Amino acid sequence: MTLTVVLLVLASAALHPLWNLLIKKDPEPDSAFMTMAVSIALVGGLHGLVTGANFWLTPDQWMFVMISVAGQTLYSLALVATLSRGDLSAYYPIIRASPIFIVAFNYFALGTLYDWEILSGIALVMAGAVLLLYRRGTNLFSDIRVLAFAVLALCGTGIYSLADAELMKGIEAPVLFFWVHTFLCPILAVTYPLFGHKRPPAMGIIRLIRQPILHMKLVACVYGSYFLILMAYGNGGDVAAVTTIRQASIPLSVIIGGYFLNEGAITRRLVASVILSAGIIVVITFG
Repeated sequence: MTLTVVLLVLASAALHPLWNLLIKKDPEPDSAFMTMAVSIALVGGLHGLVTGANFWLTPDQWMFVMISVAGQTLYSLALVATLSRGDLSAYYPIIRASPIFIVAFNYFALGTLYDWEILSGIALVMAGAVLLLYRRGTNLFSDIRVLAFAVLALCGTGIYSLADAELMKGIEAPVLFFWVHTFLCPILAVTYPLFGHKRPPAMGIIRLIRQPILHMKLVACVYGSYFLILMAYGNGGDVAAVTTIRQASIPLSVIIGGYFLNEGAITRRLVASVILSAGIIVVITFG
């Protein structure tokens, strides 16, 4: 794995927990998420027009766009449900454990084989994430519903990561943002009420006008973070290795959860994050 890819992913990891914090602190996280999706579609379209990107897709590319939309839909609904009911620092490691899904899919569906060093690094990262979840006197399984939502968000992340990595072999990042979120927005508008989420009026446009600064921050964090990941894919980054290195965002989420959301056991969680970081170093070294 090249230094360029590593730096792109680490920069993305630094941005990612910030928008989760903004969503978590928002009194209407479901509405904020939909407005964010609308905003990203608009920004992606404008970005593509300014750079002269080609928005025309082949049938195969359309297929992967639809797969990405399905993954994003699953991730969006599950993430909003998780953040509405559980601690950010507790469930964030599960949500970001997509390398497990990706490695399993590549092995069982595509027959991809990974070196033992890479698998060891991924295992170390996941072990650190699990240790971050431990909380004295509580049981994660006491709220199976929230845990299930977090696992569904994990699967959604794995699905769209695999699809997006394939898409980046033939299209530009703004085009991916535009088409995926253009389809995602009406799907969220339909499915939100079915899952008990509040649907903002006018697809979130009114909310965007009323709170432009908040959504500018959200879009800057989300668009910037995932744009860097797409660049990493475009530079030849392996999707399993990229999503593993991106787990560097977990220690930052622990700090954010502790000092901005008053979630506890921060010292113990930071120690566990050292184990996670060691796994990332292994993946960087051998990837």
